[in-house]
Amino acid sequence: MTDVAPSALEHSHLKRRVTVGKTTFVLLGTAHVSPQSVVDVRHEVDRGHYDAIAIELCDSRHTNLIDPSALERLDLFEVIRSGKAGMVAASLALGAYQQRLADQFDIRPGAELEAAARGAKRQQIPLWLVDRDIGVTLKRVYRNVPWWQRFSLLSGLLGSLLSRQEVSREDIERLKQGDMLESTFSEFANGSAALYEPLINERDRFMAARLLEEQAKADQPPAHVLVVVGAGHLAGLETALHAEIANPKQTREALENVPPAARWPKVLPWLVVAIILSGFAIGFSRSTELGISLIIDWVLINGSLCALGAALARGHPLTIIGSFFAAPLTSLNPTIGAGFVAGAIELFSRRPRVEDFRALRNAVTDWRGWWTNRVARTLLVFLFATLGSAAGTYFAGFRILGQLV
Repeated sequence: MTDVAPSALEHSHLKRRVTVGKTTFVLLGTAHVSPQSVVDVRHEVDRGHYDAIAIELCDSRHTNLIDPSALERLDLFEVIRSGKAGMVAASLALGAYQQRLADQFDIRPGAELEAAARGAKRQQIPLWLVDRDIGVTLKRVYRNVPWWQRFSLLSGLLGSLLSRQEVSREDIERLKQGDMLESTFSEFANGSAALYEPLINERDRFMAARLLEEQAKADQPPAHVLVVVGAGHLAGLETALHAEIANPKQTREALENVPPAARWPKVLPWLVVAIILSGFAIGFSRSTELGISLIIDWVLINGSLCALGAALARGHPLTIIGSFFAAPLTSLNPTIGAGFVAGAIELFSRRPRVEDFRALRNAVTDWRGWWTNRVARTLLVFLFATLGSAAGTYFAGFRILGQLV
């Protein structure tokens, strides 16, 4: 690909300058899967005289970008035990979307950010990682969206994962007008302020605060800083820097805070347990036969649906059997999830191999890879068994109430 002429890039709408105090921030907008963006970044790093380079990455995403083997050190049991399986699966789905686009055009996702990082090392100048942690962003997105719209988030991730429609090179270049996370949820982001705010606007302010924090740390404020971000952040980041944030640290900490979950989702499982146990008590008070019938219904419905979830994830036979027996018990103890038990059995029945971790990033780009890669399949077992147990709890609960009324 031919290089971009200096004058063309200099006058491009993808490059802006913002001066704050003694520092001029040069904002360069890119598309995260565009070969042209890699050329733009290399050109700017080599021709500019910068005192630092900032990129739209957090620590974890930077580690994954420069160290592809980082996934090999993933403690899958700890991920499941700590309840982070859903978050890891969502991150893999996002990465799969980017990888699918990148494979079309033979370029690594985030190659332009990697080029900027390597440029900073080559020029021997500081590299600033200024984006918010991806986990915090996804949590704030989830908490900010009303519960009845959360299914749309899952649909957006699933749709981006399963879609096989090819994207033209022109469409890729048009992604310079957006953000990669936003494009993943493109069907919903445009019409949802609740989704757009934490996904785009908050990150604009967060990156501005981080830039000003790094500026303030230096003994001598840097004269020129190159800031490489997705082009969808250009306008918002420019506005946030012009706003002259009074307390960058306070702003950054506020945007890193994950809003507390609503109380009713925590209370609801215990309320369900109380209702089910009361149903058993009422049943036995009427007749032993009725009480036993209620318990059998509870075990069969709850256990069967949880086992079905594990089976749909192509879990090990021991996982399916264990899910059947675990669900009726764990559903009466909300501190232990059936998904955790199913995931743990699957993990120890078919322990992932080193090659499974190495192949994970590419395996999940195709929906079939989720069922063949042992790491991805363990995550699916956790998720599907959890959903099956939840469905079983409510179906069995209604069945019990129906027999008592």
